[in-house]
Amino acid sequence: MTKVFIDGSVGTTGLRIHERLSGRDDLELVTLPEELRKDSAARKEIINSVDVVFLCLPDDAAREAVAMTESPDVVIIDTSTAHRTENGWAYGFPELSEEFYEKVRTSKRIAVPGCHASGFAALVFPLVEAGLLPKDASLTCHSLTGYSGGGKKMIAEYNDTSRDPLLNAPRQYGITQQHKHLKEMKAICGLDKAPLFSPIVADFYSGMEMTVPLFSQQLGGASPEEVAEIYKAKYNGPVVRFSNDTAVPGFISAAELSGLDSMRIGVFGNQDRMILTAVYDNLGKGASGAAVECLNIVLGASPTKGLQL
Repeated sequence: MTKVFIDGSVGTTGLRIHERLSGRDDLELVTLPEELRKDSAARKEIINSVDVVFLCLPDDAAREAVAMTESPDVVIIDTSTAHRTENGWAYGFPELSEEFYEKVRTSKRIAVPGCHASGFAALVFPLVEAGLLPKDASLTCHSLTGYSGGGKKMIAEYNDTSRDPLLNAPRQYGITQQHKHLKEMKAICGLDKAPLFSPIVADFYSGMEMTVPLFSQQLGGASPEEVAEIYKAKYNGPVVRFSNDTAVPGFISAAELSGLDSMRIGVFGNQDRMILTAVYDNLGKGASGAAVECLNIVLGASPTKGLQL
């Protein structure tokens, strides 16, 4: 039986991973007593005694945990930003290509994509790969997200009955254009420059919609139908799939896949301009669901085992 330790199991991502794994008969979840949760010696001992470690920690703590890992057999699946563009780490979005899948399957070091970056990479990588979108393209994108992506502090702010009335309206952030996901957006898609990115958080718990608007001329005159064919060929699995069906015709809700671990890719527009959309849960395919999917691939299990699709 595979022994698994979730380092940082009290955070939103760690709790969702624990929820997905707790009922499985092929895993043994190993835990530290609460009083030892921040004890470095105890953490080091348990990290090196298990088969798989999920890191649900801030970047510096994740780097510290990796430095503690001495056993060559331990698989690290890191949900932080720390290692997503580091050499020697697999990027945990196996649907992007067979190469991405194989790196996840064979690696001892796997970095789970950022929530915003997951949707951006799902939309942009296939077009660069197909030669439709040049690597020097100047791209813009925006993302609508639930407040759970902000962690415990933001969740508490939104759940406070006497909260600031400004939280009742959507709020744009990352306004300095220095968002921590930009580095992987650029690197994973093979772009020469990062996109102009506008993330927006709103008053709903979880869910996400990433949108990349494009003029057809940016794709050499390709139509929405031609772009859709590229996505249909790549994304036809149970986790990531192409579909222009929406819950309410004419509208796309960022909460449509809240609570689930899947992602829906869509293309809308006309012959002159189009929007590329990825709808998913920021805590699902954007975090814990992606992490569990990577674990399944490492173990040779069905990629969807334990996921909510």
